Amino acid sequence: MTARRTVDDPADTATPRDTANPTPADGTADAVDTPAPVRVGYGALLRTPGAWTFLAPAFLARLPYAMLSMGILLLVKDTHGSYGTASTVAAVAAVAQALIGPQTGRLADRYGQTAVLVPTVVVHAASVGALIALALGHAPAWSLFLAAVPAGASVPQIGAMVRARWIAEFTADGASASSAAKVGTAFAFESVTDEFTFVIGPILATAVATTVSPSAGLIAEATLTLVGGLAFAAQRRTAPARALPQPGVRRASALASPGVRLLAGAFLGVGAVFGGMQVSVNAFADSVGQHGAAGTVYGIFAGGSMVAGVLYGVIAWRRSVQQRMVMSYALLVLGCSTLWAMPNLVALAAAGLVCGLAIAPTLISGYTLVETLVADGAKTEAFTWLTGAIGLGLAVGQMIAGQLIDGHGPSSGFLVPVAGAGLGLIALVSLRHLLTAPGGPGQVVAAAPELGAAAQLVGAAKG
Repeated sequence: MTARRTVDDPADTATPRDTANPTPADGTADAVDTPAPVRVGYGALLRTPGAWTFLAPAFLARLPYAMLSMGILLLVKDTHGSYGTASTVAAVAAVAQALIGPQTGRLADRYGQTAVLVPTVVVHAASVGALIALALGHAPAWSLFLAAVPAGASVPQIGAMVRARWIAEFTADGASASSAAKVGTAFAFESVTDEFTFVIGPILATAVATTVSPSAGLIAEATLTLVGGLAFAAQRRTAPARALPQPGVRRASALASPGVRLLAGAFLGVGAVFGGMQVSVNAFADSVGQHGAAGTVYGIFAGGSMVAGVLYGVIAWRRSVQQRMVMSYALLVLGCSTLWAMPNLVALAAAGLVCGLAIAPTLISGYTLVETLVADGAKTEAFTWLTGAIGLGLAVGQMIAGQLIDGHGPSSGFLVPVAGAGLGLIALVSLRHLLTAPGGPGQVVAAAPELGAAAQLVGAAKG
C-alpha cells in the first residue's frame, strides 16, 4: 500500500496538558511528568483518504455475520421443531468458523486479502444454499450438521481485514503516539460497527424469516455476503502488503503468544454471552407468544454495546488498556447475572441493555491489546483468533442454552451468559500479567497507553 500521512483536524485531536504535573517555574521539566493522552476524533478518522472505499462494502459484507446463526436457528426450528437441533446446527457452523477463520486470516496475511476473500464468499454462498435445501427437504439432522461445516468455515473475516487495513494506513509512516491513538479510535469505530451489525442483523433476519419465509433470512445472508465480499475484495489499493516469507524462517502462529491465548479464552466468554442470549431470547419470546419481538430485544442488548463503544472511542483514557478490560469484563459478569430472573420481555430488554453496555469496551480493549502482542505480518491472523473465539463461544453457548431450554424452560438458558462470562473473568484476572507486550513499556503503559502501544505499531503494514 502506498504510504500516506493523514492530517488530523486540530479540533479532533487537541488534548490539554496534564494539569496534575505542571512544568516548574524555572522551566525544567518535571521528572515524573505524565504525558497527556492523545485523542483522535471520529471525524478525523472518517476523513482519512480512501477510508470509505473499503468501509462501505465491508459493512455489507459483515452484516450477515450477525444473521447466520439467527437464520439457522429460525429455519431449522421451523423445519425440525426443536431448539436443541436448531442450536446444535448453528453451533456446528460457529465451531467451523472459529477453527477455520484464523487459518484464512493467516492466508490473507501471506497471499493478500483479495486472493483469499473471493473464493471464500463464493463457497459460502453455495454452502448456505445447500443447507437451506436440506432443511426445507426435512433431511436428517446429521446431514444438516455436515452442511453447516462449510457454511461456517467460509464465513469471510471482514472485521479482521478492515482492522488490518486501518493499521496499514496509520503505521505506514512509522509509530508515534498519534498513530497509536488513531489505531485506538479505529478499533473503537470497528467495534461500534460490529455492534451495529448485531443490532440490525438479528432484527433483519427475524423480520425476513417471519414475514417472507423461514428460509428467506439465510438467503438474504448469503446474498449480502457474496455481493459485499466481492465489492470489498475489489478495493486492492487500501489492502495491507503481503507478509513475504523469509528464507529459512518459519513464522510462528499468532496463537503462540500466551497473551493471545488468554484473550482468546476471555473472548470465548463473550461469545457464550452472545450465543446464550440469541437462543434464550428467542425461546423466552416464544413462551410469551411474542416471537417477532425477539430480534428487537436482542437488538436492544447490542444497542447498549454500540452506545458504550461510541463513548469509549471519544474518551482520552488515562487507565491502562489492561485495567480497562478487566473493569469492563467485571461489569459484563454483573450485568449477565440478572438475566435469568427477568419476568417479562420489557424487563429482559432493560437488563439486556445494561449487560450490553459492557460488551464493546471489552472487545475494543481486547483487540487493542492483541495487536501489541503479535509479530509483524500476523495481525489479521491475530484478529481472526479473537473473532473465532467469539464464534466458538457463541456455538457452545447456543448448544448448551438450547439443551437447557428444551429440558428446563426458557429462563434456564440465561444461565449460560453468566457462567461463560464468569469463567472468562476468572482467567483474565488470574493471568492478566500475560497481557503485557514482549519488551513492554511497564509503567509507561499505565501512564500513557497510547505511547506504550505506539512502539508495537512499527512495521504492521510492511509484513
